[in-house]
Formats: sequence, C-alpha cells, structure tokens
Amino acid sequence: MLLEPRTFDLLERGPALLERLPADGRFKLEMPASQLELVTPPRSDVPTVVADLRRARRTMLDAVDGLARPAAAGVHPFGAAEGALNPGARYAHTAGEYGPVARRQLVCALQVHVAVGGAERTLAVYNALREQLPLLAALAANAPVYEGRDTGLASVRPKISELLPRQGVPPALTGWDELERELQWGATAGALTGTNSWWWELRPHLEFGTLELRVPDAQTTLADAGAIAAVAQALVAWLAERHDQGDERAEVPTWRIEENRWAACRHGVEGAFADVRSGERRPARDCLYSLVDQLEPIAERLGAAAPLEHARGLVERNGSMRQRAVAAQTGARGLAEWLARRFEDDVRG
Repeated sequence: MLLEPRTFDLLERGPALLERLPADGRFKLEMPASQLELVTPPRSDVPTVVADLRRARRTMLDAVDGLARPAAAGVHPFGAAEGALNPGARYAHTAGEYGPVARRQLVCALQVHVAVGGAERTLAVYNALREQLPLLAALAANAPVYEGRDTGLASVRPKISELLPRQGVPPALTGWDELERELQWGATAGALTGTNSWWWELRPHLEFGTLELRVPDAQTTLADAGAIAAVAQALVAWLAERHDQGDERAEVPTWRIEENRWAACRHGVEGAFADVRSGERRPARDCLYSLVDQLEPIAERLGAAAPLEHARGLVERNGSMRQRAVAAQTGARGLAEWLARRFEDDVRG
C-alpha cells in the first residue's frame, strides 16, 4: 500500500511511483491506484526469496523519496472503502463489470507460487491442498482493522474479496480436461477474460506451471512473509510426497472446508478448526503446531528451517494480533503510521 506521508491515508500514486522504479519486472501496477505489486523471481529456497523481497522493498523505499510511505497489510486501517483504479486493458473488464465492487478491492495479498512437477502430481496436490487452506489463512491473518474500527475479524480481507465472484475455496478437479472445460465455459459466458480471472484462493497457474496460493494476507515484515512462504512450500512438498507414496485421501464436501475458512477469518490462530472428516474440533494453535511439526524435516531439507521456526512464533502471535494491540493503544491512524514505520525499519534494519 502507498500512504500519504503526513496523514497516512491511502495515496493513489501507484503510476507515479512506478515511473521512478527500474523496469526490471519486479514492480507492477495493481488494480487499485494506491498499490504496487512486488514480484520475486523463481527460487528453490525461501531464504533467497526473502532476500529478493528485501532488495525490492529497499529499492521501492529509496524511490519514494517523499512521494509516499509504503506499508504492507491485508487492508488499510482507516482508508475509504472505495478508491480509484488504474486504467488499462488488464483491469478494464473488472472495472466495467463490477463497478463499485471493483473499487472496494483495496486489499493486499501475499501470493506464493510453488512448482510441484508433473501434471498428475500437481493436480493431486491441488485437490489435497484445498482442505489445508484455512490453516494457512489463520496463520497469515493480518487485517483486523478496517474503515477506522476493529472489525472483530482476524482478517476482513476475504469478506471484501467475496464481493467478487470466484472467491474462497476452489472447486475440486477430476482432471485437467475438467479445468479446460470450466475455463472454456467461463470464456463463452463472458465471465472470464483469461485464466487470471479464475480468482479462487488456490489455483493452478498455467503460465508458470505452479500452484498459486492466494489465501495469505500481505505480511508486514520480511520474516513473517518468509514464514508463510516456508509453510506453503513445505506443505506442497509434503502433500506431493504423500501422493508419491499412494496416500490419497477422499475428497470432502467444500462446505466443510468453508466452515474452517470462516473460523480462520473470524478468529485466526485464536479459534478452532473442525476435522473435515470426523467433525472433531481442535484449537487452531494445536492444529498449526501439529502441521509445523509435520513439515519440519521437509523444511530443513528445503533450506527453510529458520523461516519455518519463525512460523511457530506466528502461531502464538501473528500479524492480526499485533495490529489489534497497536490499534487499541494508538487508534486506526496510529496503526497506519506504525505499519509504515515497521515496513521501513524492517527493510533498513
């Protein structure tokens, strides 16, 4: 997010900042004019990705030079619900079709791509990963304050996103031909302008050959972003290994996953999840600690032991909890200032 340097409100100067930045593919406009997207190149290990992200954030900080104050979170704490959108063919259909709903999409996500390898293997991991999405959402929840008040949610971002279609838990896929049929139907119906309009919280990215996890909120610090990326990478690797060993779990009804998705949105790490098969409830923290324990040897093998260890800290106190504590002391404007200062100190430090 780009913030006005004195008021810390959203600042619709994305195109102006982009002109100051190197045209090396790391910086892109997003649909809202008050945002920039930072893109890291493909890497095999999370620490290198975090180093790339640090350099990109530092380059952006150097370029703003009084124009704006960058900050990262799922939503802005007190900005207006609607904002200006950037022009261009990429966003024209969304802006034209959804109007004020599109102008409400002032939300920021951390999108993690993981390459699985092999078409059948990738599809199996995609289907298995669906039921794990609420765990990642709870860990990465970082959007409790919106329009100047505490929403009572760990992350309000999913509820804003739901104003658009094709949000939340994606459909299970029996094969790549089914995905092709669905995309073709969407194109014929005028719902999809391309595969990028398949907006679910998890999707196969056909151009990159990855699974794209879109469920995490944007993370305020580099360490938090690295922790979420480490969980995502190790989780995909774990599910891929289970597939290789012939361990295929039967598909569960989507609504059960959606129930856990709501628990993640409402309570984050402080809530509880229901087993999608038995219905037995467990504290979210117990579920997350069990997951991290399961992923630990895989993360160590992938060179992500330290970022995964940081994830344990997020289980106890994630971004949403930290934001809520700051807002209780300083109000929503003070929280926006804190987010900007935290972003800068984190990168400079």
